[in-house]
Amino acid sequence: MSNHSIDYRNDFKNISIATLATALFKRGLKNQCIQNISPLHSSGKKLIGTAFTLRYIPAREDINTIEVFKNPEHPQRVAIETCPENSVLVIDSRKDARAASAGSILITRLHMRGCAGIVTDGGFRDCTEIAALDFPSYHNRPSAPTNLTLHQAIGINEPISCGDVAVFPGDLLVGDADGVIVIPQHLIAELTIECLEMTHFEDFVLQEVKNGSSIRGLYPPTNPKTLERFNNWKKTQNHIK
Repeated sequence: MSNHSIDYRNDFKNISIATLATALFKRGLKNQCIQNISPLHSSGKKLIGTAFTLRYIPAREDINTIEVFKNPEHPQRVAIETCPENSVLVIDSRKDARAASAGSILITRLHMRGCAGIVTDGGFRDCTEIAALDFPSYHNRPSAPTNLTLHQAIGINEPISCGDVAVFPGDLLVGDADGVIVIPQHLIAELTIECLEMTHFEDFVLQEVKNGSSIRGLYPPTNPKTLERFNNWKKTQNHIK
């Protein structure tokens, strides 16, 4: 495994957020799963990409009128147009879904620009259209379309909170049907290698269980013969090096 060439977008396709959570927990990081969000997209496509952030604050009515959306430098619009290819737009919506973080037009624009997905601890409008996109989209719940000015976009690509998790620009977000986890940037490479090995072992364990094995001594591998069988099993798997 030490000679493994890191390819994050390819490697993390095969690593569940449950496995990543275990690896992070071993390092003392217990609060990396974004809380109270779920996938809106129905394609099942996995979310994998580095964080590009947008922060909202409570709107102040005298400066956050409907007219501000005509400004091409509006922070929400700027974030949509500058989020890099293969990055995830992560939005701090204060865990408040009363006003939409974005709608189908803006999210389609992210999709067409080659971004990797979008995550908010608030909500989206136009949920039917967003769900039909082959674009990983996670939110709290649908937002009322008319509540346009409860939030005010204020900060772009700075540290934020999303679903009670600290998200720094450049952190890696991985999402599947279970939710979304945030991997600190400096841990990405070592978690790739460790979690691929963990994933291979879990594949082996699942096959053993399907063949009738007890989990005692198998999971975790407290029986020394378990790891011996695992190493022999790996030699038979062409995709494992």
